[in-house]
Amino acid sequence: MSKSSPKGPASEANTSSDTTPEALAQGVDEDVIESNRRLFTGWQWWLFGLAAVLYSTFHLVSLNIYPLETWSFRIVHICGALVLGYGLYAGARFADDTTPASSRGLRFLGYALLLPALYALVQVVLMQQTMAGGAMRIDPAVEAWHFGLPLIAATSAAILLSWATRHARSGISAPDLVLMICAIASAGYLLVMYNSPLRMSTGTPFAPMGISFAAIAGSLLILELTRRVAGLALVIIAAIFLTYVFAGPYLPGFLGYPGLSVGRFFSQVYTDAGILGPTTAVSSTYIILFIIFAAFLQASKVGDYFVNFAFAAAGRARGGPAKVAIFASGLMGMINGTSAGNVVSTGSLTIPLMKKVGYPARSAGAIEAAASTGGQIMPPIMGAGAFIMAEITGIPYTEIAIAAIIPSILYFASVYFMVDFEAAQKGMRGMRKDEIPLFSKLIKQVYLFAPIIILIAALFMGYSVIRAGTLATASAAVVSWISPNKMGIRAILKAMELASTMAIQIIAVCACAGIIVGVISLTGVGARFSSLLLGLAGVSQLLALFFAMCISILLGMGMPTTAAYAVAASVVAPGLIDIGIQPLIAHFFVFYFAVVSAITPPVALASYAASGISGANAMQTSVTSFKIGLAAYIVPFMFFYSPGILMEGSWMQILRVGVTATLGIVLLAASVQAWFFGHINGLIRLVLLAGAVCMIYGGLITDLAGIAIGAAVFLMQRSKGAGGNGATASS
Repeated sequence: MSKSSPKGPASEANTSSDTTPEALAQGVDEDVIESNRRLFTGWQWWLFGLAAVLYSTFHLVSLNIYPLETWSFRIVHICGALVLGYGLYAGARFADDTTPASSRGLRFLGYALLLPALYALVQVVLMQQTMAGGAMRIDPAVEAWHFGLPLIAATSAAILLSWATRHARSGISAPDLVLMICAIASAGYLLVMYNSPLRMSTGTPFAPMGISFAAIAGSLLILELTRRVAGLALVIIAAIFLTYVFAGPYLPGFLGYPGLSVGRFFSQVYTDAGILGPTTAVSSTYIILFIIFAAFLQASKVGDYFVNFAFAAAGRARGGPAKVAIFASGLMGMINGTSAGNVVSTGSLTIPLMKKVGYPARSAGAIEAAASTGGQIMPPIMGAGAFIMAEITGIPYTEIAIAAIIPSILYFASVYFMVDFEAAQKGMRGMRKDEIPLFSKLIKQVYLFAPIIILIAALFMGYSVIRAGTLATASAAVVSWISPNKMGIRAILKAMELASTMAIQIIAVCACAGIIVGVISLTGVGARFSSLLLGLAGVSQLLALFFAMCISILLGMGMPTTAAYAVAASVVAPGLIDIGIQPLIAHFFVFYFAVVSAITPPVALASYAASGISGANAMQTSVTSFKIGLAAYIVPFMFFYSPGILMEGSWMQILRVGVTATLGIVLLAASVQAWFFGHINGLIRLVLLAGAVCMIYGGLITDLAGIAIGAAVFLMQRSKGAGGNGATASS
């Protein structure tokens, strides 16, 4: 598989203008090699490369040419990710000079587990033949003793053994080979049962017990792969929810419920009520398609062009690299769907350059984290969030994308002015002309934006998301043919392979989130949470919104955006709708707080990723990124009090709210950074904060009061002669 990694600046810029670099960014969007990722060679490299290409091809064909039955398609989608995931990601550290390889006894035990795994797989083949021969169901003894127990035993033992097995990075371990076989066996059984009349029996006493066995094994496989590719946070949350299924009857108060048996719960959780539900529906269609699109952009080096274009456009402004990070990270984060991943890719270039022009290490990391997180709320793609919202709510995708325009502008305006005021306060310079690429040369390649433009145009012309994404992907290849990085057959295959590798994490995360969604829907805990919010709303709607904010952030901490929103949308959004909030507003409210959990202390994945690059303290970086992204914690409340922010109302209302909210964001940034046409003291900062809150609130009287406060402070600062030191606009 790919052996590349993100690179820093190509070289330090020379001081003479005749050596102006044509390109500063190189490889900012190449595949990141994780510490537990295997690097195959020889026939294994070819085998897994071919499997990855076939996996991407399967999705393109199924989505555009030959559609499969819905449940079957999603089962194969998850199974393929599990097989590739266990092939590519190890469960423990690799053997090296300090960590010896596992003993012969452990290796022998791993190979011994192949027997029950293969036996379960053979039983699936035999059961398929039995059902094809006209049988109405399988003998329960066969399902239990010859399929279910061997499958669960092999899965459980292989997971535990994989934690202790050490092997070379270039090879695959026996326990992971067992897990790959178990994934195929559990998916194969579910395909057999769900393509028969027995599918209708799930959740009833008549459901074949083999479904529960396959679902238990499948859930274990999903949880373990999620641990390997996304960390423990989501796995722990899923484990808590699973514990609730069986501990619920013993809990007091609103958390208590009658309870579900193991068989009944697991016979339903691997259906569209859980794992095969909305989260997998989105990952198997929109997300995988846009990951393929992003891989094609990477293969044609469009990501490098985006960053170089940002440097040419904004690099010379004061604090230039920081403003480049806002532009480039917002654009790249919109496409790749993960805040932390975007920090690693673009931050490897922008963070060192921010430090070079004078930003402290913690500020450099925090700016990159805040900008990358903002990419998740940037239309039209919104890091796949728009597609999940459309799937859950039934609201048309185009309506969601349009509603996100003003909130995203407010967020990035906040980050921009936070950065600009800090640069003005510290007297930072921009990059010199000889340090950035020539805009005149880059503008000649502006056609590289064509795939993004085609995507947006196709969506708003009424094409389906799948058709629009496919057209954009094809256009990325076509556009590359007139660029310096032409995509031939080899590059296209590389893009397909890269897409499958990139998709593993998000597919595992969505499937794991599906387990949580299944618990919520099958136990009714979401409805009880709604009643709690309803009670709070009787006291104060603001209190109910604040409580919903805290729960959304808490549920999202340590989780990728997609999973964070999916879980919060299942728990929190129904309660907000029940207290009278419109579905679009409720889901946007939840979505924004799920997104900003990536920069919210104490668990801030994007900030921690940035601190690893900047060298700053992780907690200091997360606190600073929280400050820079402060607007994102205020804007969602505007959705409720000023629906015009989400394009609800007349054009005059929308325009007024948008303009005054933007001015309020400027005052907020000035208050936080202690700079407004010059240095300001604590009292003036409090006054500006009051003005910001007035304009952000959105009422006509409060807007006028906020404008009056801003104008008064402006005139006072100018009269003191401080206006020559800086301006709100970037220089």
